[in-house]
Amino acid sequence: MGFARTCSVALVGVEGVVVEVQADLEPGVANFTLVGLPDKSLVESKDRVRAAVVNSGAEWPQKKLTVGLSPASVPKSGSGFDLAVACAVLGAAERLDPRELTDLMMIGELGLDGRVRPVRGVLPAVLAAADAGYRQVVVPERTVAEASLVPGISVLGVRSLRQLIAVLTDEPVPDEDGTPEDGRPDPLLAGLVVPGTGVGAGLPPGDRALDLSEVAGQHNARRALEVAAAGRHHIFFKGPPGAGKTMLAERLPGLLPPLTPKESLEVTAVHSVAGTLPPGQPLVDRPPYCAPHHSATMSSLVGGGSGLPRPGAVSLAHNGVLFLDEAAECSARVLDALRQPLEAGHVVVARAAGMMRMPARFLLALAANPCPCGRHGTLGGGCECRPSSIRRYRARLSGPLMDRIDLRIAVEPVARSELIALGRGAESTAEVAQRVRAARERAATRFAATPWHTNSEVPGHELRTRWQVHPGALGQAERDLECGLLTARGLDRVLRVAWTAADLAGRDRPTAEDVNWALELRTGVRRGALPVGGREKGEVVAS
Repeated sequence: MGFARTCSVALVGVEGVVVEVQADLEPGVANFTLVGLPDKSLVESKDRVRAAVVNSGAEWPQKKLTVGLSPASVPKSGSGFDLAVACAVLGAAERLDPRELTDLMMIGELGLDGRVRPVRGVLPAVLAAADAGYRQVVVPERTVAEASLVPGISVLGVRSLRQLIAVLTDEPVPDEDGTPEDGRPDPLLAGLVVPGTGVGAGLPPGDRALDLSEVAGQHNARRALEVAAAGRHHIFFKGPPGAGKTMLAERLPGLLPPLTPKESLEVTAVHSVAGTLPPGQPLVDRPPYCAPHHSATMSSLVGGGSGLPRPGAVSLAHNGVLFLDEAAECSARVLDALRQPLEAGHVVVARAAGMMRMPARFLLALAANPCPCGRHGTLGGGCECRPSSIRRYRARLSGPLMDRIDLRIAVEPVARSELIALGRGAESTAEVAQRVRAARERAATRFAATPWHTNSEVPGHELRTRWQVHPGALGQAERDLECGLLTARGLDRVLRVAWTAADLAGRDRPTAEDVNWALELRTGVRRGALPVGGREKGEVVAS
């Protein structure tokens, strides 16, 4: 009787669970049994592993073989267990020393010829291995850069099972064919991308940076965009078609500071599991930008799918921007599903196959027309929509959802003079981003001894008790609260925006002008407040 064990990782959402792979050989009729809640792709690993072992020059044991995946109560899916199963079988057959396998973590799919193919989710799998105390992992050579992002882990990249057997037995390591030299795409990279998602989906384009100086006019919307970036406040653009709502939203990620090392690992882990991480880009260091179509389903937005749920758009936009254009055309049920992740910063998806928690701390940007035809309230007019149609159209954005939106901006059509003067006096993304970073630093200094980093994360009770505004600054906000124009949540969000306005202006605490301007951004009612941040050339500031 022979026995050997090694380890691999099962992914549950974007979190990894260490799985012990055990192989047991006993006398009897040659048979291969795989137990431990495997899915269809994992059950098929029996044929892949047998062919890979034989084609790698090793002898397949002609005995009763049982491979167990523990803990047996955790559902296991995917082909990333192939390498661990093959080595456990070879260890039980005494082709490999079982003691050499005990402390190894192995991740990889096997081809029938013995080549080790890359799989999705290597980064979260290695993170789980590090948390469990493992210090050496074996991964496909194509994913070594991704696995090496985890500190304190020794990564061994192999191209084939033959190479791994040679390393573990101190034999000469054979050479294997690398990347095709005739310019054809590498077939081994096919397993890293989910079919239909597209490489880089949910990530900002890297070929050309979108600059804020390209937006003509829209001074109020530009200032609100700056506030949204500085405090991570959700924003809603409302205006006719062609006014620049999408242009503004597309430039919002460029205003956000670069991701911290911790945030980069979180974002990279999500995109690695989702199969949208571009090959050759092991680490995502810029805030992601995800803009699903307005026909997106519930599962595609918050996560789901057959079997165990996969990350949705809210998770792909983690630590970045989620932009929903034509928001009023989206399903009201789908939009209301955003209410829980907007408050909690994560989404919990329950399915028959299991329940999982996925990160979803994003900055939401919505854009919508004023009516179905888009011309209601414009200077030229021409809107023929019935009042009942306009009410139904606007009602798709429910009150509870809009109550979680801090900034509501009316985007008016661009005047001819502003369009002709495009590029003269308009601030660039770099200039605005510099002020955003300075405001974030002021907030980070204020919250140094707390678990929060930006104003949008601070609970309202803490804002009202620990950090006081100027005396009398809340007068108008308190009157709006008494009149029912503001909810308690709305007052807290006004306070957060006011603190962001003060940070951008370099003030120690908000003044009445900051609070009134925050009220104006939320309610749309002009309060005569001073704007924050930079001023466009030639702009007249209300006093």
